[in-house]
Amino acid sequence: MTTEVKVPDIGDFDAVPVVTVLVSVGDTIAVEDAIIELESDKATMEVPSSHAGVVKEIKVAEGDEVSEGTVVLILEADETGDDAKDAPKEEPKTEDAPKQEAPKKEEPKQDAAPAPKTDAGFNKVHASPSVRAFARRVEVDLTTVNGSGRKGRILREDVEGALKAAAPAASSGAPSQGGMGIPPIPAVDFSKFGPVEDVDMPRIKKISGPALHRSWLNIPHVTHNDEADITELDKYRKEMDTHAKEEGYRVTLLSFVIKASVSALKQHWEVNSSIHPDGDKLIKKDFYNIGFAADTPNGLMVPVIKDADRKGLVEISKDLMELSKAARDGNLKSKDMQGATFTISSLGGIGGTSFTPIVNAPEVAILGLTRSKMAPVWNGSEFEPRLMQPLSLSYDHRAIDGALAARFCVTLKGLLGDMRKLMW
Repeated sequence: MTTEVKVPDIGDFDAVPVVTVLVSVGDTIAVEDAIIELESDKATMEVPSSHAGVVKEIKVAEGDEVSEGTVVLILEADETGDDAKDAPKEEPKTEDAPKQEAPKKEEPKQDAAPAPKTDAGFNKVHASPSVRAFARRVEVDLTTVNGSGRKGRILREDVEGALKAAAPAASSGAPSQGGMGIPPIPAVDFSKFGPVEDVDMPRIKKISGPALHRSWLNIPHVTHNDEADITELDKYRKEMDTHAKEEGYRVTLLSFVIKASVSALKQHWEVNSSIHPDGDKLIKKDFYNIGFAADTPNGLMVPVIKDADRKGLVEISKDLMELSKAARDGNLKSKDMQGATFTISSLGGIGGTSFTPIVNAPEVAILGLTRSKMAPVWNGSEFEPRLMQPLSLSYDHRAIDGALAARFCVTLKGLLGDMRKLMW
């Protein structure tokens, strides 16, 4: 008897790309085992299996786009169910028994190629393929971890907890490293010092946090700071905004920065590129989709203005207003946050002088804006008051070097300093 396993309800997401297929034909899986991993610009999620059995056919591949109801794979019913998977025939021990096995003891029945030391006994634990992969990566022996999930399933949080628990022991002895060579942050019981309360993070922060962490760990960030003279531009912007209000929209500085950024990206194409998966090529993009960070009650979201190079200031301003409203109201669709080639994060309405925005991988650069300020600028004969806009360009040093980053900012400054160039 065969069963189709489909993508369940994944919320408002639609046409989400498959980034990882976590199972192979012939694998025996249980209910709730992760089978594929999906990722949008702001969300990464594992799709669990709704049935148990043996994988007979996989209907999707990495790079495919799926939605609710898409068939992921075909299962053949496994009569033994979860119990057979969780209780190896040669291991009638209790859950605590594996803890007594020597991690280096060889398993004669395993015919796989030599694996890391944490693979010992992995076939005897109740965990999804992605959790097993994570445990191998951070070098945690799953046979020593107690699962908190359904039927004793080991979850990612259980592995992270075991990693944290091991930190004090590691620091007391010889130097050792945590996952990926990064020592984990030890847990602290803050209740010893005063009243505390656990407050759940908004959903957006929960799903964007891992993506930001991944970008920060994988990308060698450098930030170039500069200033642009926007005195004349701001006068023109205010004139445009006065007329725009009558038509029900606003013209902000961000509209001009998006327009100027597109022109600068055309002159410095590397800033609009991505690093090829093989690591030795750049993917040159001949389209310009500009993402912008929108502040919402639940956290930052990054809507994308598509084909910004084909739009004028008025159309860009209207897109900004519509996408920002959709973000605040929680009505953004997945397609509205996909395909960005360059991102702008503006804190101008709040304050600050500079900051280091995190590159939104697989992009290679992001521009940060803080509050503009009046400053005395030497014109050759005297100081005069000018409205200066701080610029903070964070970039992936593998794709962009310091000289290119500086040239890009000089180009951007020139465009913002002379609004006539924006019409070229």
